[in-house]
Amino acid sequence: MSGRNKKGRDINGIVLLDKDTGLSSNAALQKVKKLFFAKKAGHTGSLDPLASGILPICLGQSTKVAGLLLDDDKRYFVRARLGQVTSTGDCEGELLSSDTFDHISEKEIISTVNTFVGQIEQIPPMYSALKRDGIPLYKLARQGIEVERKPRKVTIHDINYINYSNGTLALDVKCSKGTYIRTLVEDIGNTLGCGAHVIELRRTGFARIDISQTVKFSDLQDIETDDFRLLDKKIYATEDILPTLQSIFLDSDQSIDIKFGRKITYTKNIEPGLVKMFDSEKLFIGIGKSQGDGVISTKRLFI
Repeated sequence: MSGRNKKGRDINGIVLLDKDTGLSSNAALQKVKKLFFAKKAGHTGSLDPLASGILPICLGQSTKVAGLLLDDDKRYFVRARLGQVTSTGDCEGELLSSDTFDHISEKEIISTVNTFVGQIEQIPPMYSALKRDGIPLYKLARQGIEVERKPRKVTIHDINYINYSNGTLALDVKCSKGTYIRTLVEDIGNTLGCGAHVIELRRTGFARIDISQTVKFSDLQDIETDDFRLLDKKIYATEDILPTLQSIFLDSDQSIDIKFGRKITYTKNIEPGLVKMFDSEKLFIGIGKSQGDGVISTKRLFI
């Protein structure tokens, strides 16, 4: 097959996958990596098998920006069932308790939901990938072991109430990194006095990425060809996924210095923070850091 070798292709960029429910993030990653025959790949921001939505798959050098994407905000559509508490906080867990919710009005639900907007504290769930002594909490939970977890501060930027009918609540949530939507739903249910758990979760926003930019794996399969040309059109350039970072364009001497890890002086006014660096040929070569005094140092090189 043309374009193939034993080790895979050296391709760089990001595939914005709309992950289906029932598939783990790693399983989705492996399917995309195999389809694109990429030598190197990694995903950014795991989604539970229950959840669907945006899962950026970074190919090649683009794996170096995964951390930058993780630090940004997220957006979720969530449907919750009131009156039931489960062991996992979602519909895949064991039912632990049931309570009536018929007495709770829509007005009370909206009022309660709005109290969670702003900076709040969450206790991470046992069914999470956080580690204790190197062991993921979910593995301990499966053994019936529960350990103490410290509350963490997160920010709920906005909760848009969508609807409520017969015990099912639908919300649109904009939040900071590290927010557990299952925990948010459980806390809302506890405040209402009836308990709650997640029955549907979909990530619709990730950093500056919108769900409209994504592609389903089945659609990628439909355009698979031996020469990869149609598939490669679905790859976003790394620099395009970081639109908020300033761009700097280096001359030939600066390009050489940066590629050897040396600091450079940039004469144009650049604010302190991370910058996207382009070489003298206007090719993206990585992420730098501006000190605010014209000095640029290397943070991640893409060469």
